[in-house]
Amino acid sequence: MHRLKDRMWRLNNLYSITDKQGRIRRFRMNWAQRRFMAALWYRNIILKARQLGFTTLMCLVALDMCLFNKNVRAGIIAHNKDDAKAFFRDKIKFAYRELPEVFRHAVPVATENANELLFSNNSSIRVATSFRGGTIHFLHVSEYGKICAKLPDRAKEIRTGAFEAVPEYGILSIESTAEGQTGDFFERCKRSQDLAKSGRELGRLDYRFNFYPWFEHPEYQTDPNHALILPQHDEYFERLEKTLGITLSKAQRAWYAAKEADQQEDMKREYPSTPEEAFEAAVEGAYYSRQFATIRDRRQIARVPYDPALPVYTAWDLGMSDSTAIWFIQPLMDREFRVIDFYENSGEGLEHYVAELNRKPYVYAGHYAPHDIRVRELGTGKSRLETARKLGLRFDISPDIPVQDGINAVRNLLPKCWFDETRTDQGVKCLEAYRKDWDERNGCWRNQPVHDWTSHGADAFRYFAVGYKPRRSGAGMQTRCEN
Repeated sequence: MHRLKDRMWRLNNLYSITDKQGRIRRFRMNWAQRRFMAALWYRNIILKARQLGFTTLMCLVALDMCLFNKNVRAGIIAHNKDDAKAFFRDKIKFAYRELPEVFRHAVPVATENANELLFSNNSSIRVATSFRGGTIHFLHVSEYGKICAKLPDRAKEIRTGAFEAVPEYGILSIESTAEGQTGDFFERCKRSQDLAKSGRELGRLDYRFNFYPWFEHPEYQTDPNHALILPQHDEYFERLEKTLGITLSKAQRAWYAAKEADQQEDMKREYPSTPEEAFEAAVEGAYYSRQFATIRDRRQIARVPYDPALPVYTAWDLGMSDSTAIWFIQPLMDREFRVIDFYENSGEGLEHYVAELNRKPYVYAGHYAPHDIRVRELGTGKSRLETARKLGLRFDISPDIPVQDGINAVRNLLPKCWFDETRTDQGVKCLEAYRKDWDERNGCWRNQPVHDWTSHGADAFRYFAVGYKPRRSGAGMQTRCEN
């Protein structure tokens, strides 16, 4: 009877699950789950490879807390309604029904509805896509990175509502695969990593960072005779072993190569080797995911210095009341495009951006702008094209073609591009995260881009891709914008 006081014993001996083969079996923690529970903190971030079962584990932890404690409020947040129903039905209710009758008799269900169980001890567990109001003593959020990427309004609701409902002494766990280098999940991971590196003792409101790379999974191995390992795989494995101080077996290498052939550009997001690699991987629904996977593999984001012997072209997206973005690009015989700089700001007039161009040491050969620069503003009766000319800036107008055609032009251009790793960092993030809009109601991607912080940088690059025409040597070149 004394074993029932031990939560780890209860989790490994009382609860049942349905395994991947559809068989009912007793739940046993795997290597990653054991490690996580051994380090469980008040606030927890989990960056993971797929198929590690953290949502299953946390559903059982929540159920266990409710059954063995009075007046507990536990919640699970899923990233969509279908997952919420499945978690509630297949993980929580199923585990409760499969308990020995003595436990169900001791703590019976007092009230049940579509997404909540209230027990006779006044503890309850609820599964939903968000929470707001009340106190939640235990909260687990599944695939928070996907929520941040696809549904930023829901992410904000979870951040300001559900997270705030967990008291300092409560337990909050946030789990996800990565979805690009933006959003609340990325920011929380970064802060928790920095905190771990600092060596400072964690406070109750600090997040403990947990990362589980693919190569630590004992099952991620296969027969080396059944996988094609290419030279780029060997180069990647050797770099990984040297950087991390690990040794990968032939069976592990074979598994990775076989899995990558299936996952392609999604491999590093779904099965990362390092946290940095996970967040560099493609955002789901991103337009340029394959191109940037190739760019990163070829090390085309590096130090790209300005070459005074080559002219600079700029490409603009001019915001009326929001951001203006500018790319600075040096073509080399149309075989190579050196993307040397990026600038974005908001709330400024054209005078500010012309001054920014003049501040830089570049020699300009042309400036590309969208077709709507010709539109006359109601307040002045003048177009921004006319205003720019008065400031000494002469724009070439990029053709007005369908957005999808422009996206295809960018896809064709990107393999020829080299990006400066420092000066274009924010612009690269815009391009990598530029994605289709998500239709939550129908659960699919719309055939149009989402308008968010990525739009201006991505649109400006698109105007260059469709508008660029090489100039003959020395024609129209200028160091400054002149009146």
